[in-house]
Amino acid sequence: MRSPFPFSAIVAQEEMKQALLIAAVDHSVGGVLVFGDRGTGKSTAVRALAALLPPMQVVAGCRYNCDPLTDADRCAPDCPARRGSRAVKSVKASVPVVDLPLGATEDRVVGALDLERALTQGEKAFEPGLLARANRGFLYIDEANLLEDHLVDLLLDVAASGENLVEREGLSIRHPARFVLVGSGNPEEGELRPQLLDRFGLSVEVKTPEDLPTRVEVVRRRDAFERDPESFVAQWHRADSKLRRQLVAARGRLGAVEVPDTTLERAAKLCIGLGTDGLRGELTLIRAARALAALDGVTTVGDAQLRRVAPSALRHRLRRNPLDEAGSTVRVERAVAELFGP
Repeated sequence: MRSPFPFSAIVAQEEMKQALLIAAVDHSVGGVLVFGDRGTGKSTAVRALAALLPPMQVVAGCRYNCDPLTDADRCAPDCPARRGSRAVKSVKASVPVVDLPLGATEDRVVGALDLERALTQGEKAFEPGLLARANRGFLYIDEANLLEDHLVDLLLDVAASGENLVEREGLSIRHPARFVLVGSGNPEEGELRPQLLDRFGLSVEVKTPEDLPTRVEVVRRRDAFERDPESFVAQWHRADSKLRRQLVAARGRLGAVEVPDTTLERAAKLCIGLGTDGLRGELTLIRAARALAALDGVTTVGDAQLRRVAPSALRHRLRRNPLDEAGSTVRVERAVAELFGP
């Protein structure tokens, strides 16, 4: 398979890249929703990020990418770690990026009875679905606003529990299904269901570049990649390696990053001023700011991190105000300026 486009080579779209890096450092942030024009690098960025991440340890022969340290004792019954008393063997595997097609059936998503084995061997066996493949990786939904309602409900349940429970045709299977949910779409084609929208930790708006130098550079790099992928990837190998080391270091220092009470108060004041529902806004804002601080290499979350993550953490949590025609991004930026100063 051809190597994906290097993450470091993506031109502009800084907010999208920042949100994806934050989600990669701390999965508890809750995923990323990318809304905007077609052809702005949304799917390219997701696949580039997955390639950027270091390989993960999985149980050898496990169809669910289970972690030998934390998942082995609660994986599905057919996981090698659940068989016998031998020591669990582990291997390194790439972080998966699984596409969820719009026309996917529920059986394909959650898994179903293996019909071939049932017909040829008379055995009831489970055939894992897309959620099993996405465990510990990324589940990418293009055109998330067009996803069928029953699949939205299913994803909400699995995202909340971190497990996929399948009960059908006499089968009862439970397996880990923890993934970073990444959705993309064009707002002109319909809105996202509020229940699913709220599940995304960060929301990013991407636009087609309007300045000439940026557009020219995007085309130049993409054309160079299409003509000679290996040479282009090699050209950006050092920059991607540096970013990979930064990600690994950020994960290691994340637990040591402190959030002082003054920062918590700032986050709460910002959410109160914007009138966000519930407390998920504050929680996401703090988690995203902590992950960003870890990426920045600082040990304390401050105003600088809150300012940078506030638009992506809060823009999709605002109520519509008929008396204010400004978009959600403008409203967040205005509230940030009032609280933190220009």
